[in-house]
Amino acid sequence: MLCNLSYKMISITEKTLQDLQFPTVLETISTICNTDIGKQKALEITPFKDKESLMQALMQTSEYVSSFQNNNAIPNHGFDAITHEIKFLAIEDSFLEVGSFRKIATLSATVNFLLNYFKKFDDYYPRLNTRANEVELTKEIISYIDQIVDKYGEIKDNASPVLLDVRRNMNSVRGKVNQSFGSALTQYNSLGYLDDIKESFVQNRRVLAVLAMYRRKVKGSILGSSKTGSIAYIEPEATLQYSRELSNLEYEESEEIMRILKQLSNDIRPFLPLLKQYQDFLSDIDVIAAKAKYANRINGILPHITDNRRLYFRDAYHPILYLNNKQKKEITHPQTIELQQENRIIVISGPNAGGKTISLKTVGLLQLMLQSGMLIPVHERSETFLFDRILTDIGDNQSIENHLSTYSYRLKNMNYFLKKCNSKTMFLIDEFGTGSDPELGGALAEIFLEEFYHREAFGIITTHYSNLKILANELPFATNANMMFDEKSLEPMYKLALGQAGSSFTFEVALKNGIPFSLINRAKKKIEVGKVRFDKTIATLQKERSKMEKTSQTLKEEETKAREEGKKMESINVKIKQKLESYQELYDSNQKTIYIGQKIEDIAEKYFNNKSKKDLIGEFLKIVEIENSKRKKATTKEAKAIVAKKKEVIEEVTVHVEEIRKEKKEKKLKPVIEKPKAIIRLGDRVRMLDGKAVGTIDTIEKNKATVNYGMFTSKVSLDELELVEAVKKK
Repeated sequence: MLCNLSYKMISITEKTLQDLQFPTVLETISTICNTDIGKQKALEITPFKDKESLMQALMQTSEYVSSFQNNNAIPNHGFDAITHEIKFLAIEDSFLEVGSFRKIATLSATVNFLLNYFKKFDDYYPRLNTRANEVELTKEIISYIDQIVDKYGEIKDNASPVLLDVRRNMNSVRGKVNQSFGSALTQYNSLGYLDDIKESFVQNRRVLAVLAMYRRKVKGSILGSSKTGSIAYIEPEATLQYSRELSNLEYEESEEIMRILKQLSNDIRPFLPLLKQYQDFLSDIDVIAAKAKYANRINGILPHITDNRRLYFRDAYHPILYLNNKQKKEITHPQTIELQQENRIIVISGPNAGGKTISLKTVGLLQLMLQSGMLIPVHERSETFLFDRILTDIGDNQSIENHLSTYSYRLKNMNYFLKKCNSKTMFLIDEFGTGSDPELGGALAEIFLEEFYHREAFGIITTHYSNLKILANELPFATNANMMFDEKSLEPMYKLALGQAGSSFTFEVALKNGIPFSLINRAKKKIEVGKVRFDKTIATLQKERSKMEKTSQTLKEEETKAREEGKKMESINVKIKQKLESYQELYDSNQKTIYIGQKIEDIAEKYFNNKSKKDLIGEFLKIVEIENSKRKKATTKEAKAIVAKKKEVIEEVTVHVEEIRKEKKEKKLKPVIEKPKAIIRLGDRVRMLDGKAVGTIDTIEKNKATVNYGMFTSKVSLDELELVEAVKKK
């Protein structure tokens, strides 16, 4: 999205570009380019001077990235450079060789194809089409060249009437040369004057290989001899005449070709500005394609460009580190950093090797890349605005050339910062205040920081100085941050935590590295008690934050698992509900069928007794009428749907029944260990094997027993009864 703020990049110094490793990014993009001109252009990329050009470049790269996913991939736009040809055409009365014209024609055809393509797919590539519209589409160049030069880069026979006539004569004379030479070859070979090789080529002319002893007997012109002198190379006299004629024609041909090329050069010369445009256009597309491919490698996107003074890079990766780690198959940790009017300066503290400098460089490099028309590796909800200047002081700044110490050089740099720093500036300073006495250097660094703060500049600094941490805590629109460390192992977690200063873990790291505890205690006594307590408090807070971070991570993981389980349960419930509905429908259908069947059974019984067909038909029609009155007339589509649904239910039930049958079959196949049957006596409480009612044995006669169920008695075979409770013996 375009922002309305006026934006003009005043200056980016070479030092800033080097500090943020911007040339390394350009070198990578350059290697991706297909053409030499594209490679050179990529190395010369700098931040844009105006917002409109910047947004155009960003959108063009974004459109090219989209072509990797859609079905309208941008066609090939490679070309052979015509820089040499452009220089020659600029010289009056100069002319190009025939191969150069083929290169010009190919380049023109490529441009024309691309211009038509972008016009056709303007909906997909509006910004690329806008760039294409700056170039004129013409077929005149190709037309001029195609009349003269064929697809193999040779001058056509019909390029001019004179050339056509000359080449016809040349073909005729070549025929005569071959005929006369063949006659001489046959004649002298039969006389035995020729060597085994018989013939050869000297000075691009066909000659006889004559044995030295017979050279005087062969009429013709001697053009040379073998190294040993045993063979003389002679052009036969009959052929000599035609060869001279052919040489004259070849000279005429070269003169006519030169005239044609001069004429063609004059025809193409008026298109010289357009040819420059063509080459410039294709090389621009080559650079855009390279930036898009680079964006693909680093998962780069175009974040929202906002009007508000806010920089919010969520899950931001340092692109160089990301690609290096990817090659080594190592993890790269993303950072989330936010700067805004109410929180415009971040002071990052903590021990070395924790990732402070990388975090600082990530913000600077990504902002620089974005303002140079490149997509950056951040989350899609990231946003930023455009800075007029980016000022950096990173790394070892000792100036050997100017004989300045590190601190002197840094002071000179700070003076430059004070001259240029304003509300549209972002400053990045690594190890702020170092290089001098900690007390004095820290005090001066504090004043610089206050000055940058009052000028409303955005900035990130890294430091070990306690006074700068305290100042960041006191200033309303500044904040402390630290790189998190594991509280037990003191290993870096490469994660930036805003809102709290970081301890340098000076004594903890020393203890971990084997420094005796007694020496560490002596060191603590050498410094102020307040500073030790301050650093210890910060270290404790960092450890607590680290624990909370781990707990938060664990809770998030558990929450994710719970969500997944909940989704599974929902899915199972839906399936069960669907099955129950299906079974209910089948049950209702079966009940209806049973009811109708019962009615028909009653009618059949009546007919069996009275043999009255009239009553039978009447009763049957009555049932049919009753059932039809319940139905509404279904459409063909609905009927089909009902039939399909019934089929589906029946199939499901059939599968279920088959499963039950299979289970029963498996049970039958399993060997059943029969328990010894209990002896049933009078007074025992029993029930039938396939029943539930329990009764008492009243009498037993032979193999049958009378079972008393209270309301009634029943005679049942003893084999069909099972003992529930034996009668108690008195």
